[in-house]
Amino acid sequence: MLEVSADGMAVLDRHARFTLVNPTAEHILGISSRELLGASAPFDVGVPGHLCHTPWTAPDGRQRDLEYRLAPVPGNGYAVWFRDVTETLRQRARLTAIVRAASSVADAGSLRATLDAVAREIVMTANIAAVQILAIDDPNDAVRVLGMAGFGDARDFTERLSACRRRGARVRFLDAFQRGEPVVVPHRKPMIMADPVWEPLWEIMDRPDWDGFVAMPMVIRGRTLGAINAYYVPREDPGADSLAFLKAMADHAAVAIDTAALLAQARSRERRRLARDLHDSVVQQLFSMRMQAKALRAQLDGAGADPAVVRNGAEELAELSQSALNDLRGLVFELRPLDLGERGLVEAVQAHASGLEARTGLAVDVLTGGGGEPDLGVELQEDLYRIVQEALHNVVKHARAAKAVVRFDRTAGGGLDIEVTDDGRGPGAETADPEASALGLVSMRERAERWGGLLTAGPRAAGGWTVRVRLPGTRAGREGDR
Repeated sequence: MLEVSADGMAVLDRHARFTLVNPTAEHILGISSRELLGASAPFDVGVPGHLCHTPWTAPDGRQRDLEYRLAPVPGNGYAVWFRDVTETLRQRARLTAIVRAASSVADAGSLRATLDAVAREIVMTANIAAVQILAIDDPNDAVRVLGMAGFGDARDFTERLSACRRRGARVRFLDAFQRGEPVVVPHRKPMIMADPVWEPLWEIMDRPDWDGFVAMPMVIRGRTLGAINAYYVPREDPGADSLAFLKAMADHAAVAIDTAALLAQARSRERRRLARDLHDSVVQQLFSMRMQAKALRAQLDGAGADPAVVRNGAEELAELSQSALNDLRGLVFELRPLDLGERGLVEAVQAHASGLEARTGLAVDVLTGGGGEPDLGVELQEDLYRIVQEALHNVVKHARAAKAVVRFDRTAGGGLDIEVTDDGRGPGAETADPEASALGLVSMRERAERWGGLLTAGPRAAGGWTVRVRLPGTRAGREGDR
């Protein structure tokens, strides 16, 4: 049994010294039985019967994690069973890191903060000393550092890398970018530190204690956005599990970069829309006010001005100015609803609906299914407001509707449903700007998913279109104190 066991088995004397080992124990510990016999074991004999863990440094310097269990044997000795769980623990840490990175991608306020967090998660694994996350638009241009960990202060990395490229250095992560496949280079650090073309980067690259190198491309929808560079600690060659972990992290980073680009497009589109609305409403009204003021001045300058005509002109001018003021307030509120914390989400949506109705003629009803104003944090309220705002904008732009309804409902367990419906025809082949409409849906969906919610959109059986946001109770209730 000792000879064929897949686990390490040994017998210790009462001083915790090896007296017998099987071949698997020799393999796990990396030491022959001749050297082990009589040597002190790394196991704590004070905890017999318990499943325990202990670190072990193999003769080649590799750090291992051993799981073991002891049992007393007659004659004041101990039998011990043990196995190497290093890769199991690393895989568990990698899965935890992936989950944390996914949460970071959903919640971080900026792309750099998100990818710095992803880089830190990668470095937290046992066999990686440093990481860079690089965006590459064109292999001939300078790269952009979007995330970094393990290097200390390396703010001038891109400048130094450009200097190395001008000297003729072969940059292996560009191979990964161009091929769309990972590049693995054992003993990369000695090559770099011995090659004069890399001299501008020697100071930065010598700081971490590393040896091997992997460049993992970041790919999304068939498009390569850049690469994650992982610098492995000495005597730790990247195996299949480690490469799979890097691939998962590269996928998360690619999603973060792609999402940031889509949101930037959505914001740019929103700015253009606001500029058009400003021109079509306030600018036109101010032009009319200017013409009306000139007409009044001409009346007053003329002989025998009719007071009734002047009074009517002044009243029209006042109405125009009030309308322009209302539209301007509505547009300013759309830029940022600053009073969400005081007014609340429902009241803010009601104010937006009133302004939209005055400007476009679309009748908008805002209904609550009971429970009053939902108790939500300001950031969550703003994202929900933006979703409703975008949904109503799509109704005006694409639906040819006469009426829209925004309904807020609490669900069982404290969740929240928000539904925007209209009586129009919904977006279809006649949509004026299908790309803009798709980006609007992407923006709304990203805002909902940021808080663990679900957004759906589609035609109604009775005609028209529905956009629905559903937040789970644990999320909707918890964000009140966020």
